[in-house]
Amino acid sequence: MLKRRKSLRLKSYDYSSSGAYFITVCSYKKGLLFGEVSNDQAITNSFGLTVKKCWDDLPNHYPQINLDSFIVMPNHVHGIVWLMHEAVGAGLRPAPTPLSEIVRAFKSFSGRRINELRKTPSLPVWQRNYYEHVIHDEEDLNKIREYITNNPLKWALDEENPANKQGHVGAGLRPAPIE
Repeated sequence: MLKRRKSLRLKSYDYSSSGAYFITVCSYKKGLLFGEVSNDQAITNSFGLTVKKCWDDLPNHYPQINLDSFIVMPNHVHGIVWLMHEAVGAGLRPAPTPLSEIVRAFKSFSGRRINELRKTPSLPVWQRNYYEHVIHDEEDLNKIREYITNNPLKWALDEENPANKQGHVGAGLRPAPIE
């Protein structure tokens, strides 16, 4: 029997509501899959570039979204997604797409393409869940944009950096080669 996981979502919040959402998605077992940080700059490899392309392509699949700040780090991504639900035609609206569907699609599209590149069908690329934060106001939005922009500057101290995990010895956690 599978252990039931605790939901990270707010119980009473409608995640298909119009608004801005900050998301973080981590690579499977937080492996350094997407590149490295060098001289306080995030340097993406071919897998990281694939992730960026899949992110940028999301509005082609979900025209009711706008993308904001985004960064690919060695073992995670941060991004801001705006859900925009407007009246269409004679007041008809398409059913809103929940944030979870957009994140699922992003993980699926990018995971499939990365597995094609590394010739490893069905190997996990992403962790099962993701972190989200409902952006409440312009001050919150600006702080998050700054956090995303400055994330490479803080990599040495980042809790997502495997070198900062207790008991880390570095084995098996080398960046994927840049192709």
